[in-house]
Amino acid sequence: MNGVSQPPVRPKPKHLDRVRHAIRTRPYSRRTEKAYMGWITRFIFFHNKRHPAEMGAAEVTQLLSSLAVRDAVRQAGIAKPASCHTFRHSFATHLLPSRRTS
Repeated sequence: MNGVSQPPVRPKPKHLDRVRHAIRTRPYSRRTEKAYMGWITRFIFFHNKRHPAEMGAAEVTQLLSSLAVRDAVRQAGIAKPASCHTFRHSFATHLLPSRRTS
């Protein structure tokens, strides 16, 4: 070594820290920041902690479709764990004409 000390290397800020910083440099409220961070975290965890830079519109659509199906299942009153197929079957069953035996 030549006796010159190197400055400590700072680790690159994590994605959510960068997003938080970007939000705070704009005139957003803390509630808006909390909402944005919540949605971003849900998005990341929904896709098994993949980095958002690796994802695009298709992954956003998957998350929103999943949330829509979950809400529709809840509103339909389906008590068992359900997927889009369960909801579709439940909906289609209600469309069938009722068969009454006299």
